[in-house]
Amino acid sequence: MLEELVGSTWHRFITKHANKQFPEAIVYLDDIRLTAGIFFRALGGEGGLRVENATDSTVNARRSLLQRIAGIGDKTQYAWRDEETLRLPENIALFSSRQLNLDLYLWLTALSVISVEKGDWISRNQYRTAKTLAVWPGLKSRYQQLVDAHLEQRADPRDLTQREAKQEHAIRAALLNSTQKINLQYAKHPPQPVPLWLHPSPPPLEFSTNKPPADPDMPEAVQTKKEQQKQQKRKQGNRTDMPEGNDGLMSFRLESLWSWGEYSKLDRTSTDDDDDNAMQTAEDMDNITVAQDAETSASKIKLDLDLPASQYDDIVLGEGIPIDEWDYKKQILQKGHCRIIPMTSRDTEATELPIRLKVQARRIRRQFEILRPQRHWVSRQTEGTELDLENYINFLTDRKHGVVNGDTPVYRDLRNETRDLSCMLLADLSLSTDAHINNSSRVIDVIRDSLYLFSEALSVTGDRFALHGFSSRNRSHVRFSNIKGFDDSYNDDIRGYIDAVRPGYYTRMGAAIRYASQLLEQETSTQKLLLIITDGKPNDLDKYEGRYGIEDTRQAILEAEKKGLQPFCVTIDEKAEDYLPYLFGKNAYILIKNAAELPAKLPLLYLRLTR
Repeated sequence: MLEELVGSTWHRFITKHANKQFPEAIVYLDDIRLTAGIFFRALGGEGGLRVENATDSTVNARRSLLQRIAGIGDKTQYAWRDEETLRLPENIALFSSRQLNLDLYLWLTALSVISVEKGDWISRNQYRTAKTLAVWPGLKSRYQQLVDAHLEQRADPRDLTQREAKQEHAIRAALLNSTQKINLQYAKHPPQPVPLWLHPSPPPLEFSTNKPPADPDMPEAVQTKKEQQKQQKRKQGNRTDMPEGNDGLMSFRLESLWSWGEYSKLDRTSTDDDDDNAMQTAEDMDNITVAQDAETSASKIKLDLDLPASQYDDIVLGEGIPIDEWDYKKQILQKGHCRIIPMTSRDTEATELPIRLKVQARRIRRQFEILRPQRHWVSRQTEGTELDLENYINFLTDRKHGVVNGDTPVYRDLRNETRDLSCMLLADLSLSTDAHINNSSRVIDVIRDSLYLFSEALSVTGDRFALHGFSSRNRSHVRFSNIKGFDDSYNDDIRGYIDAVRPGYYTRMGAAIRYASQLLEQETSTQKLLLIITDGKPNDLDKYEGRYGIEDTRQAILEAEKKGLQPFCVTIDEKAEDYLPYLFGKNAYILIKNAAELPAKLPLLYLRLTR
């Protein structure tokens, strides 16, 4: 105990004195992630990119004696951008002023907007800096303050060797003058990191492998969604071939020549941890290498997936409908790339509205009765069912005074006031809806109750509406569940279909929106509302993760708007503000933070959208 106390005290003491950062002025990326994303897009950056944490990079620059003793200063986090994400440091505490640390986040975000491929590390960042200050001159004062503060922190060239001093002078000159050409000479140690610049050599976006896909049922699945635990910090990774068991250290004891033993086929280079704490091991590693084995992994990991067996699955209607998909890299619409599988629930039974919802449904129906079509008299008509006495008396009075007007409208007519509106509600029924929101309810339960109350409300107004759900397994299997069509009456049979909705697979949102748009476009109503309920961002097995799915969904929404439809998204995803403004626009979505409130708020939202 005494040794541990002394050791921990010494570690805190030496780390505190060796650390050159300012914890009291620290700014975390989580605090400004949304601001950085908006700032990036406002400066012209690509809207589909996500803002994520950067990874640790090894620093080989000269460290002080205290840093070497404390074992710090050998890692840093650079900012960089790839096709999928904008990566910024997890936190910044380089300066004693919190405002300067915040300005550094914004400066790195602005620098990431400028694209350049040619040149070395310094020339690329010089070009980005010069271009950024030329396009947005309002950043000059902030950049100058950052440069001045950073130069005070850099090593004094007088304390370095001759070659390292020349490198330091070159770095300082490049920071002060972005147009000056700099040549960096070789030295024993590389220069200190420049936090005002982007990554010298960003890690590759993805790691290739020549191994075939592991799942024969899904030939396009290059990556499965088997995340069991969430790591605290993103790690660098790369792929390699599976070890054959011929490498590694072999120990041999001479006395074993006089003994015998049973042979066991065991590859010690890939033996599991005895404590089975794989996540803790991953957290301790800076770089993780993975390999794909020809053997099954059942002996290492057991998974229990809540996927329905075929005999209990929904009924497939037809052979599937081809649907387009947008490839943002090629900037083309791939014709018939996906296939919609219309489905209906198996073994449904007619059911009444659940007792727990009846009081709430009665209150909502009273609120929506103001939208019910009503018969009313329309006055001052040239034709009608009876005379408009007030206008007829005015007509006789005018004629008695010599004013004759044969076109005076003296009739009134009894007419029906109807709402010219059609609404399709498209519900995300992916596997993530099986998650619990509290001790008694899951997301799918909340969606089911929302469908009940939404239908109760619209059945009062007389508006035409349809209910559908969707999930997907890959591009060739996008499930589109039929719950209620526009021409179906809302009754106990429809309630039975609502009661039968179950979690499915993944969320290929673009294909579902395109097919729903085709159905809604056939309606003759003037106003056509496409209401989408989801609990997460678009995703699927075959390359639909990340930006590909985001861009395809956005293109599907733009296509729906061109058809005269009104897409609107209702989400319970806490991270929705990172991507929904790009997909739907800032006024075409709403985030409901408490998922349990969705059933009550959805009808009121519809009332606000259509009044």
